[in-house]
Amino acid sequence: MFIAITVAILITMGLALARALLGPTVYDRIAAANMFGTKTVLLIAVFAFMSSRTDLLDIALVYALINFIGVIAVLKLVERGDLYSGISAEQTKTKAKR
Repeated sequence: MFIAITVAILITMGLALARALLGPTVYDRIAAANMFGTKTVLLIAVFAFMSSRTDLLDIALVYALINFIGVIAVLKLVERGDLYSGISAEQTKTKAKR
C-alpha cells in the first residue's frame, strides 16, 4: 500500500516538474513549484509513517512553512520587481526620472 502511495506521489512530482519546466507563464511555473514542494512534504510524511519516526513530521512541517514563504516571496518579486522596498518598481522608475 505504501509503495503505491509513494509511486503516485513521485509521478505527480514528475508532472509538477514538467509543468515547472514547460511553463508557459511564470504563474504556471510558480504553481508547479508550490505543488512540487507540497508533494515533497507528503513524501516525507509517508516516509515518517512507514519508518515510525515521528520526528520527520516536524521536518515536513518546517519544509511546508519554508515552501509557503518562498512562494509568497517569489510572487512578490514577480509582481513588484523587488523584495525589499515598500514601493513598486514603477514608482521607483518615476522617482528616478524626476
